[in-house]
Amino acid sequence: MLRVLAVDDEEPALEELLYLLRADPRISSAEGATGATEALRRIGAAVEAGPDDPAAIDVVFLDIHMADLTGLDVAQLLAGFAAPPLIVFVTAHEGFAVQAFDLKAVDYVLKPVRRERLAEAVRRVAEQVGDRSAPVLDTAGDQIPVELGGVIRFVPIDDIAYAEAQGDYARLHTATGSHLVRVPLTTLEERWRARGFVRIHRRHLVALGRIDELRLDAGSMSVRIGSAELAVSRRHTRALRDLLMRQTGR
Repeated sequence: MLRVLAVDDEEPALEELLYLLRADPRISSAEGATGATEALRRIGAAVEAGPDDPAAIDVVFLDIHMADLTGLDVAQLLAGFAAPPLIVFVTAHEGFAVQAFDLKAVDYVLKPVRRERLAEAVRRVAEQVGDRSAPVLDTAGDQIPVELGGVIRFVPIDDIAYAEAQGDYARLHTATGSHLVRVPLTTLEERWRARGFVRIHRRHLVALGRIDELRLDAGSMSVRIGSAELAVSRRHTRALRDLLMRQTGR
């Protein structure tokens, strides 16, 4: 049974969220806070009292845009606690999902909150509380959150063939389609280097194991990944060729 604190500085939204949370049989208590300062005070007292205290909090359902501190600010502060509660972000803004999961959020629920979507978030929290040693999903892990039709979904990084720079965003290409995420390509390059992704051009980051062909034509190089042919810049040509040769043992 979960003990919940919901935080939102808009009282109608807070009351609606509490109504939905209290209707879930997996939740034993759901209390509300109308701002980040009040939430931090209550969370601090709960952590100090310990997990067996009646005021203990297992999870915080947290809005992002608030009048005092943002929900992201609150999550950063909670990261300094010895045993902080889990966090689920509940927000009308889809553009902060990557930052939210970087802060070890369990889930990211978009407003207006649907009962079935909230139930899925509660399920994820219940699994985490049942085994606090389980890894929390983040973008450096096995999946990356993407927005699709107003819903945040999780794409396995192993499904991504290549990523394409689009300003401060990146478009992730898989066998079934593409997804736009608000993360610069340079950031993905740093995070995914250990997973076998290599930069071949200022616009493209590719999964080394997804390269089907390496093509040389009049001194220029390109790679084929499925039906896509991507140019390799002169700056990256030698490094890519060396990597592929090492991979094949030549």
